[in-house]
Amino acid sequence: MFRGHAYRTLDNKGRLILPPEFREVVTEHDPSGRIMLTNLDGCVVGYPYPKWVQLEQSFKEINLLNRRLRDFQRFFFSGAKEVAMDSQGRILLPPHLRKYAKLEKDVVLAGVGDKFEIWDQERFESQIAKVEEDFDSIMDDLYQNGYELKI
Repeated sequence: MFRGHAYRTLDNKGRLILPPEFREVVTEHDPSGRIMLTNLDGCVVGYPYPKWVQLEQSFKEINLLNRRLRDFQRFFFSGAKEVAMDSQGRILLPPHLRKYAKLEKDVVLAGVGDKFEIWDQERFESQIAKVEEDFDSIMDDLYQNGYELKI
């Protein structure tokens, strides 16, 4: 599982050094270090390659008669790009994904369970602040929808 977060700086070629603990998770799933990146929620999302294959399979269940689902599928998969870690644990973020997520220099890698996210640092901090402000309401929504988190 990807956990925690790390602050990083993109180099002038758009490369990013993954934290050691993220590298371990990636290579645990795929020793060659393949990662699938795509666009979602204003950030870049990274999946270990085998997890991505599972995700693709789950999309086969989508009702393609629903226009919104087709639009989402188009958006999500058309942004996808396979990348591989180099020997120094770096990945190259494609220009279209850097543009989508507004990644220029200072970024945050956030572990989110079976995937990780790459955020512009300011956007990440703003997003976290919004969640903190609305924390009680979010917890109430989770409870009302049948999720009982034991924190």
